[in-house]
Amino acid sequence: MRRFTLFVLAVAIVLALVAPAAAQSDLVVGVVLVGPNDDRGWSTSHHEAGEYVKAKTGATILEFESLNPADTPETTLMDVVEFMVDDGASVIFTTSDSFEEDTNVVAAAFPDVTFINITGSNAIQSSSVVEGEHAMMHELPELAPANVGNFNTYMELPRMIAGCAAALASESGHIGYLGALINPETRRLAASSYLGARYCADNYRDDMSADDITFEVVWIGFWFNIPGVTLDPTEVAQGFLDGGADVIISGIDTTEAITVSGQYMAEGDASYGVPYGNVNGCSEAPEACLGAAYYNWGPAYLDVVERVVNGTWSQEWLWWEPKWDEIGDDGFYTDSDYSVGGYVFGDALSMEMRETLKAFAQEIHDFQTDPMYADQMFGWSGPLNLQDGTPLAGEGEAVSLLDIWFLPQLLEGMTGASE
Repeated sequence: MRRFTLFVLAVAIVLALVAPAAAQSDLVVGVVLVGPNDDRGWSTSHHEAGEYVKAKTGATILEFESLNPADTPETTLMDVVEFMVDDGASVIFTTSDSFEEDTNVVAAAFPDVTFINITGSNAIQSSSVVEGEHAMMHELPELAPANVGNFNTYMELPRMIAGCAAALASESGHIGYLGALINPETRRLAASSYLGARYCADNYRDDMSADDITFEVVWIGFWFNIPGVTLDPTEVAQGFLDGGADVIISGIDTTEAITVSGQYMAEGDASYGVPYGNVNGCSEAPEACLGAAYYNWGPAYLDVVERVVNGTWSQEWLWWEPKWDEIGDDGFYTDSDYSVGGYVFGDALSMEMRETLKAFAQEIHDFQTDPMYADQMFGWSGPLNLQDGTPLAGEGEAVSLLDIWFLPQLLEGMTGASE
């Protein structure tokens, strides 16, 4: 029976690994996705990054889709990596912090292969972010094997723009946040959207203040729907709109937030959505879309691959800022060869809202490029308390990047679970 199981597993992995029939170079790169490559969100953006590397280098891309307990319950990361390494992979991207611990295990088994976990903390101790008094406040993970690195982008800033867009469009001030599972990353992204909504209600609306914002977070339990395991994101989204919210901001990998908003909009309700993860996220229901906070991982992938090839890569933990020098009529973003993250405007934005979002993005730009605010993040300054009332930052005090990264709770004023 075991031999049959192993055979089935082998066939499943071979079928899931996607590579061109003929490569243009000897370079082989692996990409392990937590979901399907056509989820129109997180995994799609990583699939596109692999295609970007292929187009730039001629590399063979080995892609494994949907490595998660529901879709591939008997397949482990080690199983997938063994096949990729046997096929010549010298760089492997594991594209979820759900793979963080397992990435350390496979990296120890294959010390000649470079592993990049997105968006974990495996190598955070190799970063200057952990220096200073705030480092003592956090239980840092053990340093990973030397062939493991991490990267991420300041997605918190596009998520602030998402929150701002929600505050500009909302008539009720009630915003629903469709969350995935609960961890520091998902907490800080939800909190960033909340901070953006409050800021824009206070500074860009005459008829609304920060205290008029109701920000309700519901976590489904994973990055996407697993029937019988997670909450159904479609039902959660419907619950938001039936309960008085008129904007849903998505924090999951898939498109239920914008799909449901579009359905309600088609029925005559002023209901809006903000999808997450991919530049084409609005395509499900453009008439209801306020824009999409998205990743453009291609340049980051290519940077790592080129440095591995030329022998200059070493263990690192990178948290890149988006590029700010192009804030146009279509959003805050640049061409695909440049910024790793951005915010693209949706069709549901009025021209006035677009101009307001551009002004808000310019404020963020001016702050992030001012040397006075080095190692700080726009909007993350006091007075700020955690959800249970514990002070996070006093009046005028900046929250450290490390405290943002490891945010232990939602913020005071947000409703929903923190743990």
